[in-house]
Amino acid sequence: MGRRTGWKRLGTPLGILAAVTGAFAYVGTVDPNEPGHYPVCPLLELTGVFCPGCGGLRSAHAFITGDLGAAFSANAIATAGYFLFAAVWVLWLVRAWRGKPLRIALAPAWWWGVGAVLLVFTVVRNLPFGSALAP
Repeated sequence: MGRRTGWKRLGTPLGILAAVTGAFAYVGTVDPNEPGHYPVCPLLELTGVFCPGCGGLRSAHAFITGDLGAAFSANAIATAGYFLFAAVWVLWLVRAWRGKPLRIALAPAWWWGVGAVLLVFTVVRNLPFGSALAP
């Protein structure tokens, strides 16, 4: 199989960008702050505990409408994730254009670190002193 050239190599990164753009456009149009548009978080509904994703749709809505403060307030981890996604996507696009694959090989310690950050974020946002992190 020969190497793909030019624009053909950009198909997958551009397709992913189109899907993410479509999802953000939908969330930007259909406000998650109005009840009845999206399902309620099952963990929050059953236990009253905020999961790491709680507030993510409100964060995406605020982000797409340009209110970064509200986006960060709704879900700080998700908002950081939007910027991380953008950086990785640009790296992917550049590497695809050059004909090189995107390889992000993280050592197990990094994955444990990500898990620890999500766990700490979840616990802190559910405690009284961490209410600023709650959606």
